[in-house]
Amino acid sequence: MTSYVEPGGSWRPFWAIAAFLVLLLGLDLALPGAGVPVLVWVLAFVAVLGVVAGSTVSARRVWTVRVDRDGPDPALSVGRERVALAEVDAGHLRAVRAGEAGVDAGAPVLGGGWSVPRGRTGLPLRLTDGRTVLVPTRDPAALVAALLDEAGGDTPQGGSGSRRTLDR
Repeated sequence: MTSYVEPGGSWRPFWAIAAFLVLLLGLDLALPGAGVPVLVWVLAFVAVLGVVAGSTVSARRVWTVRVDRDGPDPALSVGRERVALAEVDAGHLRAVRAGEAGVDAGAPVLGGGWSVPRGRTGLPLRLTDGRTVLVPTRDPAALVAALLDEAGGDTPQGGSGSRRTLDR
């Protein structure tokens, strides 16, 4: 079971552009005069929607944030990069949430890239080896809650038999 998933991209732009192209096609058929050739319409639909679909699939693969708690190695993953939850400094994460800590200058973005993608916030995450990385997220509070396993309540470790990875 995955305890938190934040998709890296949305299909909303694809469907909005598809609707707009259908509207243009309807206007071309309804208005008098010489119409646009069918081959041009087919190429427009395939080319434009292909580019938009490709960018959406790419964004979903590269920027999807996932916290997986099941299995032998619970981890946070952004795209192909994974960080074991046991390597995350929970104390620093709580300090970030309280506004008492921040990010080191030049910290790399988890998942790759030069900077945090547009529309996302970089959540500073210190690892137990001392490195700091930025996790690109649209909802930092929900991600922190998922990383600290606070969604199901604040049960102490061993109280209900559940293992809380970051709360030692």
